[in-house]
Amino acid sequence: MIRRRIFESEHEMFRTSVGRWADDVLVPHREEWLAAGSVSREAWKSAGENGFLCMWAGEEYGGAGMSDYRFDQILIEEITWREPGFFIHLHNRVIGPYLGKFATAEQKGRFMPGIVSGDTILAIGITEPGAGSDVAGLRCFAEEKVDHWVLNGTKTYISNGLLADLVVVAARTDRDNPYSMGLFLVERGMEGFSRGSGLKKLGLKSQDTAELFFDNVKVPKENVLGDPAKAFKYMMVGLAEERLTGAVSYVARAERAFAITLDYITERKAFGRPIGTFQNSRFKMAEMRTRIDACWAFVDHCTLEHLDGELSAETAAQAKLLTSETEGQVVDDCLQLHGGAGYMDEYEISRLYADARISRIYAGTSEIMKEIIGRNLGLDERRKG
Repeated sequence: MIRRRIFESEHEMFRTSVGRWADDVLVPHREEWLAAGSVSREAWKSAGENGFLCMWAGEEYGGAGMSDYRFDQILIEEITWREPGFFIHLHNRVIGPYLGKFATAEQKGRFMPGIVSGDTILAIGITEPGAGSDVAGLRCFAEEKVDHWVLNGTKTYISNGLLADLVVVAARTDRDNPYSMGLFLVERGMEGFSRGSGLKKLGLKSQDTAELFFDNVKVPKENVLGDPAKAFKYMMVGLAEERLTGAVSYVARAERAFAITLDYITERKAFGRPIGTFQNSRFKMAEMRTRIDACWAFVDHCTLEHLDGELSAETAAQAKLLTSETEGQVVDDCLQLHGGAGYMDEYEISRLYADARISRIYAGTSEIMKEIIGRNLGLDERRKG
């Protein structure tokens, strides 16, 4: 594995403590959570008690006031393969920052303590049955009244959908302008807010994913994040970090697939010798090691850019594209090296293979990432002639 030079001693100490916590709190419950289709609320509470939730939040909310992204990077790297259904990165670095950046002091005082402690689990409602990567195609609508908004619509494929206590919902606020939309804080128990049963998925089976329904939900005006016409701009603000956060998890899972496969082909024998001694095995592992190391180097570069406030959405799209495609290639090659055993659920590579398929789809498909990168090169199909 390439020597990674972006971490300092306090980061490595933090990595050790996170790994120990995950081994003690998450790993023993993996089978239980797979069967249930969700991690437990106790896991979230434990993460909060150990200071792992929204570490960037101020001390007045119970946070550590620690904005160094590298600590969250370590959390992702250590947790994502131990329990892929525990979407701590979604809570910490995708949804939480919406409140950190756009919430009023009153909203932060109401919600942030629970978000930091694990009592308030977060979800974000953007994707709809007819609108995924195309945010401008949202149909969910919020109508303004005197002292509240009335929210109607459906959201689907919502991670943390069943456990969530607070959902940040994107909805159009002007029927004639697809880019006029707001972010509404919908709380558990609000009248008209309901959830479907957990959706059955190919992978990430312990990650609770659900449809959310909003039937004339009255959202108080004090539950609107920022300007109710500028949510599209707000959502663009965090895209680079969201893509980087995804990229970290994809490489971490590819690294895990490589590690368990190296162990397997060292021990498993065919024709009287370890599988790993065959030229095909050596060449495949060499290719994968090179690809994974290249991904780590690029991801760490993006982290440094992000720490300097210089990570562009286009560079982050490159990281997302490269790492998700690499994860897919690696888990496929690793499963092949496991032979028939790799197809069995009892082997970890089988689950890593299934979990990896969504990486090229959610948080922006590979095709969308290519569009973003290509347009940044001046290759926009609208520029003809």
